[in-house]
Order: sequence, then C-alpha cells, then structure tokens
Amino acid sequence: MTERHQYLLTKAQQYCSYQERSLFEVKTKLAEWLAQEKVAEEIINHLIHNDYLNEERFVKNFAISKFRQKKWGKNKIIYELKKKKVPDLIIQIGLQEIDEKEYEECLKDLLQKKAKEIKEDNPQKKKTKLANYATNKGYRTGLVWDVINKYL
Repeated sequence: MTERHQYLLTKAQQYCSYQERSLFEVKTKLAEWLAQEKVAEEIINHLIHNDYLNEERFVKNFAISKFRQKKWGKNKIIYELKKKKVPDLIIQIGLQEIDEKEYEECLKDLLQKKAKEIKEDNPQKKKTKLANYATNKGYRTGLVWDVINKYL
C-alpha cells in the first residue's frame, strides 16, 4: 500500500466516521480526492468490511432523522435517497423505521400549525394551500387529504 493510498484510506475513514454516508457519496468524495478507480474500489471494500460504510444503516438513519427533524414525508425522503443512488430495496428497508402512527400524527401537527399561518377566508382554498404545502414536504396526496378532512 502506497503512502498516497494510506492517506486516502485514512481520510475516507474519517469522512465516514463523522456521519453516516451513502456509497455514492463516498465514491464521489474519492473522485474529488483524485483517487484512481482501482484504489477507490479497494478503499470502499475496506470501509464496508470494517463497517465504516453500511448503506442500510445510512438509509435508516437518513429516513428517521429527516422525518423527525425536518418533518419530511416519505416521498421526499425517497427522492433524496434516489439522488444519492441508493437501491430501491434498501430505501424500502429504511422507510420501515418510520412508525405509521407517528407519521400521521406528525402530518396532522404540521397541517394544524400551517393552518394557523394561512390567511385565507375561503375554506376550500385554505385546504388546497394546506394540501400543496404537505405534498411539497413529501407526504402522499391521499393521506394529506384524509388528514385534512378528518382533523381540519
């Protein structure tokens, strides 16, 4: 192992230790660091083998944190994970971390808070604005309308 190779390995380990990363993020970072393709593959294999890099763990962490901290819906989480080139099967595994009751309760709270901010006299227009807001946050349209009709 060359000195450059060892340097890149150490740097990649630190990069993955700081926070969970997707395989795509690590490959991109190694390319930015000008790692040769063969060297990058060896580093990635080392990171996976030594549990620095675990895409399933990354997705679970990503899904639950974006949901709880940013109040993102599943559609937005899926979209962002697909941008990171995460396989669909792993995305579905990660989304199972989100409790359905907590998910609906979060949507209800989000809509109730937003309803207080919207200054609209026409109830149908207000509901439409609420629905647009929630779908832009990544919530499924059918669920959004169910919650609006049930609680607002």
